Amino acid sequence: MSGNVTLAELCIFAASEAFRDTREIIATGVGPVPRLGASLAKLTHSPGLMMTDGEAFLVEQPVPIGPRGYDDRPKSAGYLPFSRFFDAAVWTGRRHAMVTPTQIDRFGQTNLSYLGGTYHKPKTQMLGVRGFPGNSVYHPNSMFVPAHSPRVFVAGEVDMVSSAGYNPAKRVAGGNYAGIDLRRIITNLCVMDFGGKDHAVRVVSLHPGVTFEEVQAATGFPLEKGALTETPLPDAEALAIIARLDPHNIRATVIAGNPDAVKEKTA
Repeated sequence: MSGNVTLAELCIFAASEAFRDTREIIATGVGPVPRLGASLAKLTHSPGLMMTDGEAFLVEQPVPIGPRGYDDRPKSAGYLPFSRFFDAAVWTGRRHAMVTPTQIDRFGQTNLSYLGGTYHKPKTQMLGVRGFPGNSVYHPNSMFVPAHSPRVFVAGEVDMVSSAGYNPAKRVAGGNYAGIDLRRIITNLCVMDFGGKDHAVRVVSLHPGVTFEEVQAATGFPLEKGALTETPLPDAEALAIIARLDPHNIRATVIAGNPDAVKEKTA
């Protein structure tokens, strides 16, 4: 393993950069990589981020993921029940969430509801839209995808629009779309943003050993190119923080095979 860095750890490090901010906002990472990325950001470059324990309290320090004892509860910084979370963070834009949708299209519309068929008779029923519609129009959002493929990054439009994006065909004259703020997409191949034409998805960095052509082949729509730098590897400090926040090594289960961060080039 190159430098003892895994691809999951590289993605965590990239996710932490997506949460870089000077404001006091609540960083919500849904899933191991987004949550560890938000926690790493809090403990390094963005100390002003606010964190929750995932239940009803703000916490001074990020909570490690995985099982923990009753006496390992973090120190609380304030009471924030679900009913107050909307007033304190969601509706006021003081939240940045990173989620993992089932489908994403070229303009950042996502699907978490169903696959194939129709609204009344889907082929595969999933979670439903959950909080995606409101979250997508009130505060910043980013995404993490552990397996970059055309099944996730779909041609055309997602099967059901669970959260709003930048699709110009969906813009109504006179509508206010100022609250839509899509930041980054972190995948097992690259980092993307929405800096393309009409805010289309754009590749900004490639993970070590990955080519743009590989990313395009794994995407169902044409991608635009940014600077195409190489995604940086986490340093020793970041790796130590990640290990402390993930004592059960749950990160090793996120990407199939727990591969090395540096992809070996094929002949």
